[in-house]
Amino acid sequence: MSSSSVTNTSASDDTLRAQIFQRLHPRVYLERFIAEKFRPDGRTFDEWRNVSVNVGSISTADGSALVRMGDTTIVCGVKAEIAEPDLDLPDQGFLVPNLDLPAICSPKFKPGPPTEEAQVLSDRLNEALITSGVLSLSSLCIHPGKAVWTLYVDATCINYDGNAFDATLLAMLAALRNTTLPKATYEEETGRTTCSRKNRLPLQLERNFASMSFGVLETSHVLSDPTAFEEPLMDVTLTVIVDDREQLISTSESGAAISQETLLQCISRAKERASQLQKLL
Repeated sequence: MSSSSVTNTSASDDTLRAQIFQRLHPRVYLERFIAEKFRPDGRTFDEWRNVSVNVGSISTADGSALVRMGDTTIVCGVKAEIAEPDLDLPDQGFLVPNLDLPAICSPKFKPGPPTEEAQVLSDRLNEALITSGVLSLSSLCIHPGKAVWTLYVDATCINYDGNAFDATLLAMLAALRNTTLPKATYEEETGRTTCSRKNRLPLQLERNFASMSFGVLETSHVLSDPTAFEEPLMDVTLTVIVDDREQLISTSESGAAISQETLLQCISRAKERASQLQKLL
């Protein structure tokens, strides 16, 4: 046997042993990397994965976007329908975001009804879009009390490798920026709404923002943009939402409490990252 084949066999054995150890002892596996100031994918603690944004890829949607954040891939489409407004809010339309995490995107998810994680993420996405004021719902009004636009913002994860919230929110914002609506007119005499086939108008988005998520391990190690392997091993997960003027919109965390110093560190990192992501939109 040649020396090169012996070397290849030895390297393969080492790789296999590392994979087995990672499956059996994931926390210890991660901690050994952390002790060397690196993460299993080769990134430093404050390093983000590469992000790409492509818009207009779904011809049947009113707006669409495809976002890749590392190996996490989200496709988002916006579909507009005309509906009657709520009686209490006669001049406001509807924005309905939803995220699907199908079984094809990761072995973590099983076939069947939406998972609890998908429902929780959809609620968080709805809260982020509504509270940020990215789109005035009154701009979706066609005729007060009679007709408004309902925007269904449906995102699907086609490959999951962690941090689905950040990737999905970015995809939804890019899809909304790509959305155009046909010029609609309500006719009071007939009670019907007619739409122009030629004239389409872009949405009047009022704010640009981005979310950045972090994982905290042992109170002092802050990992930006955690992967699917890292996420369940974190003691705390924190998401910071910042607008294009570096104004803090919100923070949310789950797990153990974090120090004020760690929170400020994450906010500072988020502001730096937000300015980079704005260029992609």
